[in-house]
Amino acid sequence: MKLSTKDFPLASAFEAGFLEIDPALLAELGENRTCVLAALTDRPVYGVNTGMGRLAGIAAPASSAHQRNLLIGRAVGGPPWLSADEVRWLMLVRLRDLLAPEAGASPELVTFLVDRLNEGFTPAVPRTGLGSAGEIIPLAHAFQTFLGVGTVLVDGVETPAAEVLAEPYEPGPKEAATLIQGSPVAETLAALALTEVRRLVDLQTLAAAIAIDVLGAPQAVYRPSLAGDDQVLRSVLREVSGLIQGAAERPEVVQAPVSVRVAPRALAHLTRVAGELEEVLRRSVPTDSPVFLDGEFVSTTGFHAVELGLRMDAVTAALVHLGEVSVQRTHRLLDERFSGLPAQLAVDPGPQAGLVPLHKRAVGELHALRRLATPATLGSVDTSGGQEDVQAFAWAAANQLRDACARMFAITAGELITGSQARWLADGEGPPGLRAAYEWLRTVVPPVAEDRSLGPEVTALAAVMNSDSFRPFRRATRPREMPPFAR
Repeated sequence: MKLSTKDFPLASAFEAGFLEIDPALLAELGENRTCVLAALTDRPVYGVNTGMGRLAGIAAPASSAHQRNLLIGRAVGGPPWLSADEVRWLMLVRLRDLLAPEAGASPELVTFLVDRLNEGFTPAVPRTGLGSAGEIIPLAHAFQTFLGVGTVLVDGVETPAAEVLAEPYEPGPKEAATLIQGSPVAETLAALALTEVRRLVDLQTLAAAIAIDVLGAPQAVYRPSLAGDDQVLRSVLREVSGLIQGAAERPEVVQAPVSVRVAPRALAHLTRVAGELEEVLRRSVPTDSPVFLDGEFVSTTGFHAVELGLRMDAVTAALVHLGEVSVQRTHRLLDERFSGLPAQLAVDPGPQAGLVPLHKRAVGELHALRRLATPATLGSVDTSGGQEDVQAFAWAAANQLRDACARMFAITAGELITGSQARWLADGEGPPGLRAAYEWLRTVVPPVAEDRSLGPEVTALAAVMNSDSFRPFRRATRPREMPPFAR
């Protein structure tokens, strides 16, 4: 894929496998770099000819040696490391930032980064223990490897960068400072988590519809007209109604449990807050500090990704509530008083445990999920002698959100297996909108005629549902959605 001066579609770049730079873009970068170097005078320019943090008032030479020190001296993190895919996304986001004129990057640095991406070069980037105002620690780990310093991952094995990198890069004035500014780690993880959240909305909509079907719940409560002016809720109700159309209602069920009735509201809320997170990700703001703007260097606050972090905290909280609803629905499906089916959905209740152990697994996942609802973005501590006295911790909010998604995939897999078992025991095909889903679920996890170890099947189903190849039965014609990034 050739990167041009007009746009930079990150999703396409990620999938293309091989990137190349349009010569016109390199020429533009070169002209801009000339202006940047010309603007470097004896005036202090943060991180270019000064120290950083508490040492910002101390002069430093605008040299490669100073830029090297900025990268090497801040690499104080350690494992666990980001995955290879996460690192590739991180490097693509950093490439996007370097292509912005305000970064003032050289064509040589951009070309070097693209070459590393094409080689599958994977720096070892710490996931946790990052207490800086921005993301200087993980970014120092990521890009000190360009100097032949630090650690890279080769097929998951920690390897000295010097053994992998044939020719190290010598950063020019401002380049190392640019590489460690902003919050691209949080942005990367947020975008990947958002893709998973969308999948969970799809899957939880399916799970809710299956519960309505097999419990024979009254369907009037799902009429789209009951949403009033709430267009998000109306859309969810319309989708649920379409899936359950033709499902049989049990006349003895006057009102279904709350967990069955309120599922669309929980889904609508998650959809709303996820949309707000996507809006933040799509904004284009300078992340470098200082930026080169109108011929001068200007400090920015692009590193303080507080809105991104707080939005992720909100999405995690919405996932926790959806998880509580799902776990309760699973319990109702296993209860013969609500389902009218054999207790615990066992073929031979008593001698067989049936599927109740799945609910116990879900309870454990929910317990872990609830602990993730504590806001990660709050809790600043003085660092750098008081110069850096506030942190956004957006990277931590991103880690919590991704962990929450993993827990929710396990919870959702358990509920879908339970719903599929209930439909199998109840006989019948179910409503037309759910038949393909039932058939697919039975091929992935066959009905449980006698007790067996379902742990591996929960894991396998969760993995399939969170894969790029999986197409949900809801919105079946929707194209694959990739993480949103500005620019």
